[in-house]
Amino acid sequence: MIISLRLRLLLWLLIPLAVFVAISATLSYRSARQTADLIQDHALLASAQVIAGEIHWLDGVPHASVPPAALELLVSSMQDQVYYQVITDNDSLLAGRPDFPQALRFPLSTPAFSTIDYHGQVLRVVSQVRTLYNAGQLRKIAVLVGQTTGARDQMLADLWRPSLHRQIAMLLLAAALVVIGLSMELRPLMHLKNQLAARDATSLSPIKAGQLQLELRPIVEAINQTIQRLNTQVSAQKRFIADAAHQLRTPLTLLDSQIQFARRLGDENRRTEVLQVLQAMHESSSNMTELTNKLLLLSQAEASDTTAFLRQPVDLLAVSAAVLEEIVDLAQRKNIDLGLETTMQHAWVMGNEALFSAMMMNLVDNAIRYTPIDGTVTVAIGASHGQVEISVSDNGPGIPAEVRDRVFERFFRNAAPGQDGTGLGLAIVKEIVMAAQGSVTLGAGEQQRGLAVLLQLPSCAAPGPEQQF
Repeated sequence: MIISLRLRLLLWLLIPLAVFVAISATLSYRSARQTADLIQDHALLASAQVIAGEIHWLDGVPHASVPPAALELLVSSMQDQVYYQVITDNDSLLAGRPDFPQALRFPLSTPAFSTIDYHGQVLRVVSQVRTLYNAGQLRKIAVLVGQTTGARDQMLADLWRPSLHRQIAMLLLAAALVVIGLSMELRPLMHLKNQLAARDATSLSPIKAGQLQLELRPIVEAINQTIQRLNTQVSAQKRFIADAAHQLRTPLTLLDSQIQFARRLGDENRRTEVLQVLQAMHESSSNMTELTNKLLLLSQAEASDTTAFLRQPVDLLAVSAAVLEEIVDLAQRKNIDLGLETTMQHAWVMGNEALFSAMMMNLVDNAIRYTPIDGTVTVAIGASHGQVEISVSDNGPGIPAEVRDRVFERFFRNAAPGQDGTGLGLAIVKEIVMAAQGSVTLGAGEQQRGLAVLLQLPSCAAPGPEQQF
């Protein structure tokens, strides 16, 4: 396979041009040959007519004389040989060579031309028939004049070769111009290549098209789009690292302080204080573990729209049921009525099952966390206009309308003082929903109490048997 752009473009141009030159040269050769044949045939016919004009009756017998003018008509610079024959219809030779082919002697009514091999020579021959009358007698006399083709071949070469040479020169000139033109027109592309090669490894600034041709600008646009996506990914990674460092600093500092304090408690009488410090250390460690898990989950949610995550049909109804079974113990501790309402047997959406499970876990966990004892948390699943709708509602304190947009921000919390939480739950939910090309909105719960989180995700077809297996 040819990988050189110059060579491929050159072949695209030269192959059709070469075919055109070949066809044109063939047509030029045929035209030149017809012209050369016509000129020679005209001279042969004129010579035959001069000889036929000198045939007359003498004593009741046809007599033919060949004037020098008839042969002078066929004089050529190539010293061509001339042969002639004058013969009657009863095979009586009146003049010339006796061994011309008989088939050429008496054509129909018009002069006939043919090319024959005569004693090892290519001969162009004309046959001219003249009818004579005398005293009631009718005789047909055939005049045959032949000439070798040296002058004709020379004329053919003189007519055809210059045209062929011009066309070959045109082909070579076109090839040279294509090579030069490609080299000049590819300079902006080579400049772009050099610009990319010279860029700093960490540079993610867009590439300038400069003087790049219009047809090549989509390449730069595609590269810039890729750079933009890389910028987004890099920014997300930097933001994640900064957030993680910021949020982990406080629990780590607190844990270190608690450890230092515990080391100073060496008196047995202060055992209760030691146990309290250890309990606080355990809580700090648990909070840090939860925060770390949430940060990692947030990072996965941000990258969930890339090819690194398998996307396949997921039954959100089954996922939601599994989440409720897993978290029911937490609801029972607060005597919360946790339920699932749906009329559907399946709710298929396209995405990643693990992330959807984390999404539902965050929603239900938040609802249980902020709902008071003896409260109600309900998960409702339905379908409308080609979308799966999921509602997680509670009868807790809810979120004021003026701050509902902010709760999707990272580490923003609308909790009461001392209430647990990382401020990442709804941020994780939003990232997962956006990666699945859905939407998430907040509203008031039933009877305008509590909070209702509404998710809308595009539905998809159920997987085939091989996917389910």
